Amino acid sequence: MSSLSPKSWFSQFFYDLDARINAGVYSMYIGLRGFLSAYSAFMGRFRIRGPKRVLNDLVSDGATMGLIVGLGALYFALPPVWEDEGIWDRGRQYSVTFTDASGTIIGRRGIWQDDAIPLDEIPDHMIAAVLATEDERFFDHIGVDFQGTARAFVENLRAGVVVQGGSTVTQQLAKNLFLSPERTFLRKLHEAFFALWIEMRLTKDEILKLYLDRSYLGGGTYGLEAASQFYFGKSVRDVNLSEAAILAGLFKAPSKYAPHANAENARIRSNVVLYRMLDVGAISQGQLFAARREPAQAIDRSDFYSPNYFLDWAYEQTLETLQEQRLESEFVVEVKTTIDLALQQHAQAVVVSMLDENATRYRAEQAALVSMEPGGAVQAIVGGRDYEENQFNRATQALRQPGSAFKPFVYLAALAAGLTPTSTVVDQPIRIGNWSPRNYSGGYRGRMTLTNALKRSINTIAVQLGQRVGIQRIIDVAHQVGLQAELRSNASMPLGTNEVTVLDLTGAYATFANGGRQSTPYAVLEIARPNGEIIYSREQNGPRPRQVVDPALISDLNYMLNQVVLSGTGRRAQLGFTPQAGKTGTTSSYRDAWFMGYTAHYVTGVWFGNDDYTPTARVTGGNLPAMTWHQYMEVALETKVAAPLLGVPLEGQYAAYVDPDLNQVELQFEDLPEGSYLVYDENGFLITRDGDLTSEGSGDSDTVSRAFQNMFSLFREGDTQRTGSNVNTRRDSNDPFGSYRSNSNSNRGQQNNGPAIEDLR
Repeated sequence: MSSLSPKSWFSQFFYDLDARINAGVYSMYIGLRGFLSAYSAFMGRFRIRGPKRVLNDLVSDGATMGLIVGLGALYFALPPVWEDEGIWDRGRQYSVTFTDASGTIIGRRGIWQDDAIPLDEIPDHMIAAVLATEDERFFDHIGVDFQGTARAFVENLRAGVVVQGGSTVTQQLAKNLFLSPERTFLRKLHEAFFALWIEMRLTKDEILKLYLDRSYLGGGTYGLEAASQFYFGKSVRDVNLSEAAILAGLFKAPSKYAPHANAENARIRSNVVLYRMLDVGAISQGQLFAARREPAQAIDRSDFYSPNYFLDWAYEQTLETLQEQRLESEFVVEVKTTIDLALQQHAQAVVVSMLDENATRYRAEQAALVSMEPGGAVQAIVGGRDYEENQFNRATQALRQPGSAFKPFVYLAALAAGLTPTSTVVDQPIRIGNWSPRNYSGGYRGRMTLTNALKRSINTIAVQLGQRVGIQRIIDVAHQVGLQAELRSNASMPLGTNEVTVLDLTGAYATFANGGRQSTPYAVLEIARPNGEIIYSREQNGPRPRQVVDPALISDLNYMLNQVVLSGTGRRAQLGFTPQAGKTGTTSSYRDAWFMGYTAHYVTGVWFGNDDYTPTARVTGGNLPAMTWHQYMEVALETKVAAPLLGVPLEGQYAAYVDPDLNQVELQFEDLPEGSYLVYDENGFLITRDGDLTSEGSGDSDTVSRAFQNMFSLFREGDTQRTGSNVNTRRDSNDPFGSYRSNSNSNRGQQNNGPAIEDLR
């Protein structure tokens, strides 16, 4: 029999480990058994029987069940809370105060709030008035006032109705910040837990400051400072005792006790506040009588004019700007706007007057107007007849078909493709599939220039141009100059069958008035904190205008649109004292009527129609809209000096209206040297020069504008051909917004940029 081999070290390790585990478990068993025996012997000394046993079991089981219920209540009652740096702003709304460029307040949007007043600058009697009525033991409790709650419970039982509330200031703050106003037991549990949570994280002064700033106090105001400004026209720093009593009374029921709406209720409530202050020792008997002898008087705001349509849009612009500039945490701001309050009031008056005089006759119940500077600064917005009756903003929200007011984009695309104002086109029948467009007059006029076609708003030619240059190219051009609307590609698109807003279309026309520099409508000039610190300035932080269209193209288009006003469909809009351009628009069945026009100072769009899309009684762009535009612009330009448009110079007919202090040179056209061209400086002064003028690329936009401003300025009536300017502009038809070069001594009407428009059939 062979001997056993010795065990390996690996096997020996596991044998030892097993032995130790067995010994340990046995030792634990022996120890536990000994402990239980000792515990049993110890507890045997307290063995009870009879009634004592029953009472002991009830108390023990009750404590166990109470612990379970308490843990369950804590689980369900305490809502989830993520403590981060923005938790105190969760659910907060923006408070925006708007001013005009001079700093005069014109209105507010969002909530009305101002949290810039430190707690130590709020008068003691103001704080005492609030605490006396809302939470007299505020500095003594831990967020939930068990003593006050018990007292309120007893008083309510005695009265049979709720006469006292048990919520503390901290609980009310918790409700304002995190909870809904619903009256449920679960919400009260949430409120209590949140109050304790807040007390552990903030000091009493911080809690009180939040409460005084975030509570709703009626009239759209939040917080004492905003309420004091709204009701009394002064800072809360300056309120007297009677005014403080009025403000403190608002915490209970702001709509019921607001002094501007319920003066008698407000007075009664203020007396309650004063007597509560007396009871807690905050004021003396003499102070109470003095306050009652001189009750607070709320200011009358009935005469305050607020440009509400403009403010609604400016508020949207403000929120967008705050987001773009990553200033979303700035909830209380003051915004300086572009509005001209006098023009805004005048625009509203003109629109209302025109509707009052013509609504019944023409069955046109609504109108809208937008006016801005060529650079995009919006001066006035009228979104309808009456804001109080209907807050829908027809200037910024209503999508309507522009009709022929869309045609300038078609003609601009045609000019970019190589055509000129003197190119010949043919008004004739055209059929695309099963669709055949008709002219407003019903007939056809045959051969005419491109200028005459636009002046007379010939539909068939606009459709032909769309087929010639391509629908997509027209869409690209429209978007290039600033039109934001989505444009559907179809054969009828050149006739304005897509939908746009008045604001959008006016902004696109502003690019024409701006010499081809893109113009985007805007309302916000500056945004500042309540302490005056500027956090956004359009001049410093806003986008810079860029040249998006060759100035030579804009010169041609402005000339053509000027003819629309002088002798075309827009004659009722003619001012006579300054260069201008514009276009009418009328949709099928007379549902929409437009006039879009501009001078060197203002671009204004006008729309008439009905909200339910019912047809008007033959309202066209050439009557009510053009007349409204004319009435508005006459007053708007009263203080402005006549100035040229690119392509529409300050000719002799306007010289009488130019400020004599400018020493404007009298304009003479009869004795120009052969081969000369005309250039005006930025003040409209005429310069007569010989030789070549060459400009490559975009270059200096001011130089380019001056160079092309009125070089095509000698016109003859009749066939509307531009014969006085011997300048040819050659453009790459594949790059309409790229480089360009102007050369003298060549005929504008003779260009070799592809087949002539006469080839269209």
